[in-house]
Order: sequence, then structure tokens, then C-alpha cells
Amino acid sequence: MSTQPSRKLETFPNPAPARDFRIHMEIPEFTCLCPKTGQPDFATLILDYVPDKRCIELKSLKLYVWSFRNQGAFHEAVTNQILDDLVRATKPRYMHLTARFYVRGGIFTTVSAQHAQRGFRLARVPDLPLLEPGSPTR
Repeated sequence: MSTQPSRKLETFPNPAPARDFRIHMEIPEFTCLCPKTGQPDFATLILDYVPDKRCIELKSLKLYVWSFRNQGAFHEAVTNQILDDLVRATKPRYMHLTARFYVRGGIFTTVSAQHAQRGFRLARVPDLPLLEPGSPTR
């Protein structure tokens, strides 16, 4: 596997596909560039998901996250792009991504987005954001 930034997300088979279980990841070194100034933006990404048939491979996720380092992106756009790419790669039962951007211009920004398979009902798990029926995607 490469040690260069890459948008290719690798997956592996879910070791327990009959069970709903939560995978939680915190990625404290996300960086991209402000599309207006070109200055770096820093964020912690918090990913929670319930896999279906595939799980995300961690080294490929690291290289994927690294690939944004020199890309200009608004916080809202990059958070949704990452969620869309992860959903496309893994097709999870449920996935929630929060991007906590550090202060820029005196403002902290937090963007959250989520995905759930049609008909999937997430059991209550402590500290796991839930997609309530009929609630808008955040």
C-alpha cells in the first residue's frame, strides 16, 4: 500500500455481519485549505458507523484524509464529501461524521452529517448520535 496521499478507500469484510456494532474513530489531524485565503484549516473528524458487509481499512483512511491537505474546501462541503465517499466505499447501515474545525476568524465551526440505510433503526447506544425517523440529515 502506498504511503502517499490517496483518494482510494480500501475496505475489508465485516467480521460480524449478523450483529449491529459501532465503530468509533477520532481523526485529530485533518487539514485542508481555506478556499478564500489559501490558509490551512485544521479539524478533528469524529466518525461513528455501523457496518453492513464492509469496514474501512485504517491505513487507507489515513491516506485518504491526508489527500485533503492541499485542497481548498469549505467546511460544509468537505464534511459532506468525506461522508459521501465513506458511504460509497462501505455502504454502512449507519454512519455519522462530525468535523470540529478549529478557530478561524474568531469562529469555531462544527459540521455534522449522517447517513442511514432505508429502514435501518439504530438501537440506543450511549454516546452514539441517532438518526430519528423523519429527522433531516445533518
